[in-house]
Amino acid sequence: MNVAFFLIPKKDIIYLKENATMRQALERMEYHSYTAVPLINSAGKYVGTITEGDLLWKLKNTPGLTFQNTEDIFLSEVEQHVQNLPVTIDAQIEDLISRAVVQNFVPVVDDQQIFIGIVRRREIIEYCSKLLLVARNPSDA
Repeated sequence: MNVAFFLIPKKDIIYLKENATMRQALERMEYHSYTAVPLINSAGKYVGTITEGDLLWKLKNTPGLTFQNTEDIFLSEVEQHVQNLPVTIDAQIEDLISRAVVQNFVPVVDDQQIFIGIVRRREIIEYCSKLLLVARNPSDA
């Protein structure tokens, strides 16, 4: 089974460009109740994942930075403390499982590293759960 089966395309998810501001990220994450969002550059390439923790650390460690002036800080200036490694569209389920252990979602890129979507941990767990059920009860398949 390959990644394409689980892919949620870019058009159906929330992501941010690295030239977005901290304030835009905070507001979007709050509105959608997300704790992490994929980050892409102007060419559409995946460049990382911005997390609530990254934003909080930037706020804490930048003298004079308040919520009101987070609109002056670009996401490219915010250090990413977690590296959500992407997979390519031709990756297999095993590649997803190993990443989903430590990531809520797995970013998916094409051969040119262009961001094309994500696979959520939930879909991976549901797939594995179905496999376990079939293994226990082959007659239910």
